[in-house]
Amino acid sequence: MKSDRRPFAEINVTPFVDVVLVLLIIFMVTAPMMQQGIDVDLPKTTTQNLRVHNEPLIITVKKDGSYFLANTSVSEKDLGTKLQAILSGLDDKGVFLRADQAADYGSVVKALAAARLAGATKLGMVTE
Repeated sequence: MKSDRRPFAEINVTPFVDVVLVLLIIFMVTAPMMQQGIDVDLPKTTTQNLRVHNEPLIITVKKDGSYFLANTSVSEKDLGTKLQAILSGLDDKGVFLRADQAADYGSVVKALAAARLAGATKLGMVTE
């Protein structure tokens, strides 16, 4: 009687997994170097002051999160409506934002969002 037994062959995937993991490590190590490895001479720039035809509208954010609009204290709720009222009468709808470097970033973003919603077309950050 002949048996239908065949030799049991099994593929060993352990060496394959080892090679794949080594390749993964090599790519993870070399990928950041490839992005920074290109030597480029970037252009040098100088900044010039913006020319403003009329008195610029300035929003100030203090480090405690309080807002000032044209040197007048305003609440967070009233900032948008007062900005909209002022910007509706201006041809140049540019707004400058002066924020204390210790001010909460959320307060700065709220001021920028209020200016954009009020109709400001140009937003500038005042720095030293």
